Amino acid sequence: MQTVQVNIVNTSSNPLPAYATEGSAGMDLRANLAASITLQPFERHLIPTGLFIELPPGYEAQVRPRSGMALKQGITCLNSPGTVDSDYRGEIKIILINLSNTTQVINHGDRIAQMIIARTERAELNEVQQLQVSLRGAGGFGHTGID
Repeated sequence: MQTVQVNIVNTSSNPLPAYATEGSAGMDLRANLAASITLQPFERHLIPTGLFIELPPGYEAQVRPRSGMALKQGITCLNSPGTVDSDYRGEIKIILINLSNTTQVINHGDRIAQMIIARTERAELNEVQQLQVSLRGAGGFGHTGID
């Protein structure tokens, strides 16, 4: 497994993000809050983390929901996966939404999302008049009939 060096500034009182297990792909991100935030059903809120990162060129940070939070509390991330570009230097903030039917509370230090560091590729777009034929063609959104 390849390791990439990422510079990070942590202005919160939370520990740095870390991998929970040897096989973890993502690191948990924690809420950096002066006061708890109450999310009403179907309400969304931008949650600060107090983290600022410097990714090397050719990498991105992907911000994704935590499965346990989604299952147990009905809270997920909007704009998921969110992309943190290598030239972004602002604070990482997470858009959370409460998809449950009950009020949910986010407290300082709660693990609210996970961050995956991934290599990216640059594409060179070549404008053409026609695309090559494939077996699938234009079929999409359930066209295979497989459930």
